[in-house]
Amino acid sequence: MALRDGAYLLPSHDEHAQRLQDLASECTREGGSAWLMDVQPRSAQEAGLYRELFDRTAEYDELRKAWKDANRSLAALGASELARLQRKLKRDFDAVRAIDFFPGEARLEADAAWTELDKRIEAVLSPDEPHGTEGGIRRLDASQYQGRLWATRRRLWVDRVASAWLIQRFIDKEARFRWLAKPTDCPKTALGFDFDGATFTHVGERVTFQTLAASFGLDDDPALSRLGEMVHSLDVGGEPVPEASGFAAMLAGARERLPDDDALLTEIGGLIDSLYLHFLRGKPAGDF
Repeated sequence: MALRDGAYLLPSHDEHAQRLQDLASECTREGGSAWLMDVQPRSAQEAGLYRELFDRTAEYDELRKAWKDANRSLAALGASELARLQRKLKRDFDAVRAIDFFPGEARLEADAAWTELDKRIEAVLSPDEPHGTEGGIRRLDASQYQGRLWATRRRLWVDRVASAWLIQRFIDKEARFRWLAKPTDCPKTALGFDFDGATFTHVGERVTFQTLAASFGLDDDPALSRLGEMVHSLDVGGEPVPEASGFAAMLAGARERLPDDDALLTEIGGLIDSLYLHFLRGKPAGDF
């Protein structure tokens, strides 16, 4: 028989087989015909030809061209537009990576280009992002940190707003906050957080939220740990958290709508309260 249009090839894998089976079942339900077959290359040369069919170099070239175009407009975009652009570009990149079964040099070059662009976007969204410090985290007694003045960079973004919420909610319920135009404006009497030289900042792989949680013995709370993973994913990258993109979108919109950081903390603090309860339930996003 002749194989016409509609013949697809995938590397042998249980997940891929299931996807093809789902497609075949749909064809059958619609009155068509479908066959699933295991294909074995007859030689190393033929195996190489099969692999070449999955070459994604052209797709990565298109992505990198789009990233170059986007890079020219970063400074002109508002926080909400910039966060939306970042999510779209990452979705496009993830879609190509998901079908790049035999990654090669083009994938490595794309990974490097995306890392560079992502850092530039984060630099616009959150200037003066702190560098990680080395060393351990000392356990502190929260009772010795009550009614204190806490300070961080103004125009709150992910790690700063989440850290301020953590301080206010679990560490110092009488906390007062100072929003700094630049880190050097931090008063000597204040506890700085999330900037280089601050009392609490990035330590090793931990972002400031996670450093605060570990410092005050809160890292055994599974819901706070999940929040920490979300903040880490958005702030420095890492394993994706389903709720992260929605949180970033709402924060970006609120930051454009509310120029006052006290009002921003109040509004986003309510959102984080809801996320905390959601994580306490221990169910994935969309599971009701």
